[in-house]
Amino acid sequence: MLRPLCLLVLAATPAFSQALDDRHLPVIARTPEEVARIAAVLAPPTDFSKAEPFEAKSGGAATVRARDTADAFSLSSANMPFEREMDFKLGNALFRKTWVAAPSSTKASDGLGPLYNARGCQDCHLKDGRGHPPEGDSDDRVSMFLRISVPGGPDAEGIAEWLATQPDPVYGGQLQDLANPGHAAEVRMEVSYTEVPVTLADGTVVSLRAPAYAVSNPGYGPLAPDAMLSPRVAPQMPGLGLLEAIPAADLLAKADPDDADGDGISGRAAIVPSVEFGVPMLGRFGLKGGAPTVREQSAGAFSGDMGLSTPLHPSPAGDCTAAQAACQSAPAGQEPGVRDGLEVDKASLDLVTFYSRNLGVPERRGVDAPQALRGKEIFYTLNCTGCHTPKHVTNRLDGQPEQSFQLIWPYTDLLLHDMGEGLADHRPEGRATGTEWKTPPLWGIGLTGQVSGHTTFLHDGRARSLLEAVLWHGGEAQAPRDAVVALPAEDRAALIAFLESL
Repeated sequence: MLRPLCLLVLAATPAFSQALDDRHLPVIARTPEEVARIAAVLAPPTDFSKAEPFEAKSGGAATVRARDTADAFSLSSANMPFEREMDFKLGNALFRKTWVAAPSSTKASDGLGPLYNARGCQDCHLKDGRGHPPEGDSDDRVSMFLRISVPGGPDAEGIAEWLATQPDPVYGGQLQDLANPGHAAEVRMEVSYTEVPVTLADGTVVSLRAPAYAVSNPGYGPLAPDAMLSPRVAPQMPGLGLLEAIPAADLLAKADPDDADGDGISGRAAIVPSVEFGVPMLGRFGLKGGAPTVREQSAGAFSGDMGLSTPLHPSPAGDCTAAQAACQSAPAGQEPGVRDGLEVDKASLDLVTFYSRNLGVPERRGVDAPQALRGKEIFYTLNCTGCHTPKHVTNRLDGQPEQSFQLIWPYTDLLLHDMGEGLADHRPEGRATGTEWKTPPLWGIGLTGQVSGHTTFLHDGRARSLLEAVLWHGGEAQAPRDAVVALPAEDRAALIAFLESL
């Protein structure tokens, strides 16, 4: 029997890597033979002249063929049983549904808001891909929003190094740019940019755009003077179920908060209270690791982004606060005796969770191309792998064949890292400081332009190219970033070619 995770969080010992928070998955223990085999498979390569075995299959047996259309992220796991296809399609329909305000004749789709950021999941996760910042004053503020909090609030029981913050007493936990008829939107998000030139060692000048955020038209009075804002762009969706299936023990074993190995990388685990299970769990999802499971991430989006009630967040008012009386008293889409009395009932949340878990990761393109192989060698040599761990083997799972015991290549450790002042939002979240972010997976990143129609990257979309994204790295990634600046143009191009092949 595994010990409570709260004890593991407080004890910085090898026992910390035990995996109680895998309780939400039907895990079958690995045999000693499997453990040894996995260690050999996960060893870093020594020969960069050719691709590693199965390297093209980023999602293991769940990998899907690489389409050349905008639907490249919208295929189901290749190993999903045929009898689950209807569940995937129903989940897709709910993910794409456009919700409306209550009361409405379309009672299966009402309950939106009253305050919201989007009318459907797909509005933010465009074609199941990455969102983007507004491109001008007339562009909708959809697929990006501002989180808000103020200092103070309770500690999280059993979680060491918790940085206590609380929702704004008027505006809640995130700012909604949209509202149902008869209600005032909370704010309008404003973003402006200053161009910052960076000169590379070979004389090439790359211009970075440094963003500044503000709000206009506050509908419920001025923001608190100590309010902390953090911009968030919706991330891409493929591979979430595989990330959820990586053993917590494997991820926690990579944490090195005191940089004991002296490589300058000191990843820390995001540990968060689980709404569903009532215990601390490893935070895997969200830009600062704020959610432990795909189901909790989905339920949080229904509530915060759309104002829809679920079994995990039963309030029909979503993120509305007690200070927003009109929002609290507005008609809800909840009907007694129908859909569990919720706007998004358990069956619907289960379907959206299944859909989100099973969006397949596309196969690598050009994995054997000489330029990409050279770029991979540079990626390893510069220790980009110190945060972007290339490969993992998922848990062996009973009843989840799509995610069970797969060799995957997500290029993430799912840990928190200090990324320096350049990327800081100065807003703590859980254990994450104002300069820390969770390492995002890189699989599928080369298809961003094809799927989402843009090539903006990082948590707020400030980077207009992969090179700009690299040049924004600081903190623990300062040394690899500076090494990229010093690369000759040919090697820099090879590195980008490698990233574009993922």
